[in-house]
Amino acid sequence: MLGSFKGIPLKIFAAVLGLIALGAGIYVSFFQTAGFETTTAVITSIEEDPNYIPDPNTANDKQYIATIRYTVDGKNYTQTLDSYAPDYEVGKEIEVKYDPKNPGTVHSTPVFGYIIMAAGCVVLLIVVVWTVKDKKSVKELKETRGETVYLPSEKGEQRTLYFKTDLGTPKYGHQIEDKNRKVLYEAKMTKFTMTSPYGFDFIDHEHNTVTPHLVGHEEETDWNSLLLDNHYTFKLDGEDIWKHLKRNGITVESKLALNNTVTSAYRILRDGREIAAMEATSKYVHEEDEAEHKVASKIPVRGFYRISTAEKNLDLLFTVILAFARSGAADDRGGRMGMLKGTLKG
Repeated sequence: MLGSFKGIPLKIFAAVLGLIALGAGIYVSFFQTAGFETTTAVITSIEEDPNYIPDPNTANDKQYIATIRYTVDGKNYTQTLDSYAPDYEVGKEIEVKYDPKNPGTVHSTPVFGYIIMAAGCVVLLIVVVWTVKDKKSVKELKETRGETVYLPSEKGEQRTLYFKTDLGTPKYGHQIEDKNRKVLYEAKMTKFTMTSPYGFDFIDHEHNTVTPHLVGHEEETDWNSLLLDNHYTFKLDGEDIWKHLKRNGITVESKLALNNTVTSAYRILRDGREIAAMEATSKYVHEEDEAEHKVASKIPVRGFYRISTAEKNLDLLFTVILAFARSGAADDRGGRMGMLKGTLKG
């Protein structure tokens, strides 16, 4: 097999699911029983489906099969139904559709198909409303805030900084602090939602500015193939984060490095000039903390980095590191192969 595809974005998954349900409902309602005739059947038994695999996380998760008896031209037929409704019970009379050319072929009435069709329409409507709402949110943000403009590169004293990610909460944020643990730049979540982009305030404590942003949910496209690279991304203000960084002159050289353990190392360039170097660390990003946690310090954790930079303005650099921290990507295309190529080249 060339590759397998999984982890498609939730919105696309919902749209595909809605289309499948809509198509299945149309088929069941108008095509599956075309030319069939209606008769009354009696439910003779209801049994658990022996081939159904229950969800271990769902209590009393069972699937049932209903057996019916009906008569066509004086001949009795006993068949199992292709669907099951919660109101079925033994002895209940229901309407079914049978093939007059082959009366042993029987299906439920189109009511079930109508339900599937309606469910598909509802899902597609939700996706449309969801998409329109997201675009409206981005438009309103840009109308009130304007386009994102980063401060120019300005060199100062070389310093070591530490990028940390909140853990243990769904409203997790990120921050850059100095060696004295003073927070210099951070992103605080202001709006948590399961369907729309998160609201964030990017706070530059060195310049006393607060900039609102919309940070989308992480999306993963995993091909499991040597020929096709994976893609891990999210949207910043409605734009793919990697396209956003490229548009602002950012490139990142990635490779694996040996520093007491195998870790990810990055060289960050802006318009072709290096602005920072960073490496992935454990959650103990400060050297003195690592000394107290020798085992844990050897295990890099997503969202924690040690940075070496002479940049005075951290807004664009913070956005770069945020891209890696939230997406889980290994290179500036949102994939994995860039890391491998950089390691072999280095």
